[in-house]
Amino acid sequence: MRTIETVGLTLEPQVAAHAEAMFEVLSDPAIYLHENAPPESLDWLRNRFSRLESRRSGDGTEQWLNWVIRLPDGELIGYVQASVQPDGRADIAYVLCSAHWGRGHARRAVAAMLDELALHHHARSFAAVLKRSNVRSMRLLERLGFSAGSPEQHAAQRVLPDEALMLRGVRRR
Repeated sequence: MRTIETVGLTLEPQVAAHAEAMFEVLSDPAIYLHENAPPESLDWLRNRFSRLESRRSGDGTEQWLNWVIRLPDGELIGYVQASVQPDGRADIAYVLCSAHWGRGHARRAVAAMLDELALHHHARSFAAVLKRSNVRSMRLLERLGFSAGSPEQHAAQRVLPDEALMLRGVRRR
């Protein structure tokens, strides 16, 4: 994995050493308005980050790529991540602390990750699953060229009724 530079942000490959700063970021309750829960402890998060450093799924078939998002002043504000399947589909996710919502950071970080995945990790298409109530995230994905999956695609991906599947192909330059 490479470090990715984009306007006003650096995406660093996530490692266990990021756990302490990220524990604070991921303790922001606003992040969990739509789903998931904060990490149960710093040790739990450090162990998780350590396991993810392999960059591979347990069976070795998927690339597990995780980057922390760093501002120029050194502050960590969230992460972007992808699981790249052998067929070139990348399932993506991202989280930013609420203090940095609405500033364009998520759009720039996700766009930079998508470019990296296409150019260096053989991704040919992208998918994201999110809660339908997460309008902010839905709009972000739409601005990045994602569109809603069909009912058949939702069924094939086993997307829950309160979730939305958003899809995008790789843009050719």
